[in-house]
Amino acid sequence: MERNEKVANQIKELAAQFLERENDRTSLITVTTASCSPDLKRATIFITVLPDSKERAALGFVKRQLKELREFLKKNIPIKIIPFLDAEIDLGEKNRQKIDELLRNG
Repeated sequence: MERNEKVANQIKELAAQFLERENDRTSLITVTTASCSPDLKRATIFITVLPDSKERAALGFVKRQLKELREFLKKNIPIKIIPFLDAEIDLGEKNRQKIDELLRNG
C-alpha cells in the first residue's frame, strides 16, 4: 500500500474515533474517507451527517475541532509531519445513497 494511502487511512480511522468521542450526539457524523496531498502536508476528511438537516452545523463542529484533532493525530500516528486538516461533506457518498434510495423505491 502506498504511504499516502496508508496515512490517509490512519487519519480516517483516528478522525472517526475522535469525532465519536467529541460529538454532542445531536447528529450522526460518519467519517467516510480521507485524502492526503502528495507531499502529505494537507489532508481532507470527508464526512456524512444524519439527519441531513444537521449537515451544516455538523460540518461547522468538525471544522472547529480540527486543531484538537490534529493534536490527537500527533499522539497517535508515527510520522514526523502531521498534515494540516480540512473537512468536507462527502458528496459522492451522499449521491450514492440517493441513487440507492431511488432504486429501492423505483
